Amino acid sequence: MCPVTFSPPSAPRCPPQEPVLRVAVVGTGGWGEQHARVFADRTDTVLCGVVGRDPARAQARAQAYGTTAYTDLDRMLDVERPDLVTVSLPNEAHFEPTLHLIRRGVPLLVEKPLVFDLAQADVLLAEAAERELFFAIDLNHRYAEPVQRLRRAIEAGELGDLVFATWRFGGEANIGTSPHANLIETQVHGLDTLEHLCGPVASVMAQMYDRTLPGTFTTLAVALEFASGAVGTLLGSYDSSYAYPQSHHLEVNGTLGRGVVEDTVRRLVLSRAGEETARVWEAGYFNDEARSFHTTFDRHVDAVLAALRAGHEPPVHARAGRRALALAGAIVRSAQDGVRVATPHDDPA
Repeated sequence: MCPVTFSPPSAPRCPPQEPVLRVAVVGTGGWGEQHARVFADRTDTVLCGVVGRDPARAQARAQAYGTTAYTDLDRMLDVERPDLVTVSLPNEAHFEPTLHLIRRGVPLLVEKPLVFDLAQADVLLAEAAERELFFAIDLNHRYAEPVQRLRRAIEAGELGDLVFATWRFGGEANIGTSPHANLIETQVHGLDTLEHLCGPVASVMAQMYDRTLPGTFTTLAVALEFASGAVGTLLGSYDSSYAYPQSHHLEVNGTLGRGVVEDTVRRLVLSRAGEETARVWEAGYFNDEARSFHTTFDRHVDAVLAALRAGHEPPVHARAGRRALALAGAIVRSAQDGVRVATPHDDPA
């Protein structure tokens, strides 16, 4: 018997148990293809259109996923009338298309970063709130199996009182015009995940490195103070490689134990203080879904669509993107001024 909830592509395909939703994707880049894949593959959605700036790219993407190509956003909205629009554009080109879509009143799932400017983030959130608009952001690290298991262990008290946390994430550069692209568009995952697991960050102290590409800060190190009193570190780099083992390392330590996440989806190790054995989660032989980074997006989409159908707020509201941007701004100020910078931690995210 088919399950009621969505199953990943490796599971048997089943007729939809809910009304089919029409979803359009704005963007034809690399991660935009993941958006197209997800909504074309599900049985409870139909990919009703792909919007791109380049006609040939848009047509190629649409043809690959059996949908219609558009280069005019308003025409797509008028013709297709989607129930949800997802936005996956170049990192520094998010503001104007997102604002336009908000003003058209369509429910949204946007890629991180929300924007690079805090004032722009406030405009987007205010206009969406004025329209009571569904406004989600894809911070998909939250949906990795090891991260979800670690959060459950923390909530169950298995680690005791949290004492310190470490995030290290580095790979090839994704250079744009901002000198802080590494911080704002890549380490957004670290800022969000650390707060997701450890609670609000209260202050930051930072160092930045730009010798690889003068004027662009390709590597940074941040000391963190959480509102709980716990401390942490974040090291993010574009002077590394995703080919290296443990490109991503996340560690949360408490008075009773420790949790370590390796490469986001690869492994979770839970240890108890004083014990020389540990519990380890790794995806089993047939569990391709849980070991794939890309399917963290599938999992997030599952939660997004459930919330949209129920009339609830998104599981990860765009406010979380604004919060990460505010933390990034504090980190920049700390590095520039050589001081510890307090961060407001009452922003709902």
